[in-house]
Amino acid sequence: MTDVGIIGAGRLGHAMARVALRAGRSVVIANSRGPESLTSVVSALGEGAWAGTRADTAGAAIVVIAVPWDRVPEAVNGLQWNSQVVIDATNDWAADHLDGRTSSEIVADLVAGARVVKAANTLGAEVLASDPHQADGQRVIFISGDNDNAKAGVLALFKDAGFAVIDLGDLATGGAMQQIHHPLAGVNLIRL
Repeated sequence: MTDVGIIGAGRLGHAMARVALRAGRSVVIANSRGPESLTSVVSALGEGAWAGTRADTAGAAIVVIAVPWDRVPEAVNGLQWNSQVVIDATNDWAADHLDGRTSSEIVADLVAGARVVKAANTLGAEVLASDPHQADGQRVIFISGDNDNAKAGVLALFKDAGFAVIDLGDLATGGAMQQIHHPLAGVNLIRL
């Protein structure tokens, strides 16, 4: 089984692949155009990464959703969700139509059967992909989720990649702090 599957091969997907590889995990990455369109991406990522289909990514232990918010339903539609950990790295830039819920709670509905953890959405892709060891400290990354075991797996992934991880609690509370136009969006902190 591949360790991390990434749905989306744009800047965020590429950044999450770098994080996973830095953590010593194998990576399968997919996009809407098919594995053959990812030759240069996989070549740039190097050993431990391979191109696959969306179904291949859903077979990984941890699945990262790294597509624009309006494409999330299409990206996850038809995939089998059987207790995989799903990292919701998306941002709903408008967020005015969520009826008091967080975007990650909406994602959890779309991937029913998976265990969703909000993470990797507060930093820009370039910062996320860069070495988290800065200024004699570690870059901070925030996570939130409703399942402690799922959060433990995501925490281990980011710690192994060199980040300092802060658990913000559940998807409703922590996820709200991570959303665009909320306190932690765009915050780039270093733990000394």
